[in-house]
Amino acid sequence: MGTKPDQAAWGFSVPGKLYEKWPKDPSGNPEAPVYLTHCSGLNLDDAMLISALDSCGIPALRQYPGDGDFGRLILGVSGNGVDIFVPSPMWEEACALLRAREESTFDDD
Repeated sequence: MGTKPDQAAWGFSVPGKLYEKWPKDPSGNPEAPVYLTHCSGLNLDDAMLISALDSCGIPALRQYPGDGDFGRLILGVSGNGVDIFVPSPMWEEACALLRAREESTFDDD
């Protein structure tokens, strides 16, 4: 969770609504996306996390490492999972949400 120094790069695959929601710096450029966590993508864990973040007003960007976009297109799922990125000013809040979700999952067991 949040330990990778990697940053996602903006590209042509960023959906319009996500770009509109993403916070901008004073010059109007999107804030840097920073790594939050890696999801397997097999049991909709990425979709549930993205939904939870969105409900808290935190936009999130999915990036499929390796051949993930190709695998997702052909197989319907990325064999390498999904990396989730959030805006740098919202990273701490996103980490707190992620920790709370993990703790509630362990409490249910």
